Amino acid sequence: MRGHMGWLRRGGNVGVLALVGYVAVGCGEDPKTTPTGGAAGNAGSAGNGGGGSGQGGQTGGQAGDIGLGGKQGGTGGLMPCVATSVEGTLEKKPVDIMFIIDNSGSMGDNINAVQNNINQNFAAIIGASGIDYRVIMISEHGALGAESICIGAPLSTSNCNPVPAEPGQNPPIFYQYSVPIGSHNSVCQALSGYDGTLPDQYNYGPGGWKQWLRKEAFKVFVEVTDDGMTCTFNGVAYDDNDNPADGDVAAKTFDAALLALDPEQFGTDAARNYVWHSIIGLAEKAVPTEAYAPTDPVATGVCGTAVASGTAYQVLSQVTGGLRFPICEFASFDVVFQEIAKGVIAGAKIDCALPVPEPPPGETIDLATVVLEYTPGNGGAVVKMSQVGSAAMCKPDAFYIENNVIQLCPDACALVQSDDKAKIDVLFGCSTEPT
Repeated sequence: MRGHMGWLRRGGNVGVLALVGYVAVGCGEDPKTTPTGGAAGNAGSAGNGGGGSGQGGQTGGQAGDIGLGGKQGGTGGLMPCVATSVEGTLEKKPVDIMFIIDNSGSMGDNINAVQNNINQNFAAIIGASGIDYRVIMISEHGALGAESICIGAPLSTSNCNPVPAEPGQNPPIFYQYSVPIGSHNSVCQALSGYDGTLPDQYNYGPGGWKQWLRKEAFKVFVEVTDDGMTCTFNGVAYDDNDNPADGDVAAKTFDAALLALDPEQFGTDAARNYVWHSIIGLAEKAVPTEAYAPTDPVATGVCGTAVASGTAYQVLSQVTGGLRFPICEFASFDVVFQEIAKGVIAGAKIDCALPVPEPPPGETIDLATVVLEYTPGNGGAVVKMSQVGSAAMCKPDAFYIENNVIQLCPDACALVQSDDKAKIDVLFGCSTEPT
């Protein structure tokens, strides 16, 4: 077998890697003609790969690096070379956004404000960011007078004047799962409709609204209601009793139920893949349109036109890092929707799964030799990340490879996701197949 060990590098701003092309820079020597001894060993150092020593020669590579070329360089004395470069563009994960909107009789002004702002002050802002997004509306379609909601173009295909008989589905950007949402039962209606147990009124989603979700997407919920949480799903009660203690229990019970529906979609208790923003009946801050941050305590005061402060929804926002806004400020929903849109953009996390690219023709990649280098966007020191055997073996500054995908361990993922200007280089040892 002819072989060489070299770097296969890919890099860019952190996210999902899109392979652009290969550039051949050099090639290794034939093992029959490659000199043995010191010359071969020194070549390992030039390759920066930690290869073993040539026959009787110096040790190749730098101490501490994974042994690129170690398997072959140590015994065959092969000349490493910087052989291949793969350019990469890294992007943020796509986002699926679920609006859950109360259709009860007191919601007319709020529904009207949603209809007036969801396109210009929400979807347009997210679209301009370049994020791949889609909106799923979980609320009853219809005319405003009946406290139903009609979403117009360009999100949907409807102009809502007059209101069409059915929602204006607009794949892959907008879908409406039309079910009536009452004052207290939004989370139970959402759970029941997830798999179609509670059917859509127009049979657009016979398998439930889950059929429109993307497993690779980060999930964003936006709750819009002027009341509290009191409902039952699958024999489990969710009741906040309009107080913080019961709200905490109801929120965490719902959180567990949502995560159990599909951990691949919504994440786990240790690593949630969703955020919950709340437009609810809590009292305004000194600046009425100012959001409550996740670190702000649960507010028990109720704003003027609302029924309850929505303590369970508040806890969901706290637990998931979401924002809370007073629903009574419906005249200023432009500001509210703009802030939520900014939160969606900021929360669109960098993907911590990097697919291993196909090698150039005639070459193979020794996955055991993979090295990651993270370069901070602030110009800080490069962090070398080591490979571990599996997710169970994760530690700081580490990664593992599963099903030909490089997965950053949780601590490494959090480090990279906190740096929008981060760069990651993925380096491999390569060998050439016999010709």
